[in-house]
Amino acid sequence: MTSVRLSVVHRLPQHYRWLDGFNGVKVEPLAATALNDENDLVGLTLLSHDGESAWQVMRELASSLADIQVPCSVVEIEGQPCLFLERDDECTTLCRLKNIGVAIAEPALAPHIA
Repeated sequence: MTSVRLSVVHRLPQHYRWLDGFNGVKVEPLAATALNDENDLVGLTLLSHDGESAWQVMRELASSLADIQVPCSVVEIEGQPCLFLERDDECTTLCRLKNIGVAIAEPALAPHIA
């Protein structure tokens, strides 16, 4: 898991759900009116890796989450691997990833100037 410790993940800004009939395999964006859907998913993508190494890191992250019984799937979005999990598992996931040495990129907010 040494490549995991050099990883930076970023939360995708959009909400997703599993595409009908493709649970765990394909996702689709959720409309704003369906945001509290029971199938509401969070997507994480890597900022630190691309290509085959990104796929390997995502598989390692998914395996680490499986160790603590957080169900997730690695799905291709725009040619990149993304890790999808239920929104209710987001806090647990971020805690686990931080504990294994993964950096979490957060959007920067502009400072308020008085």
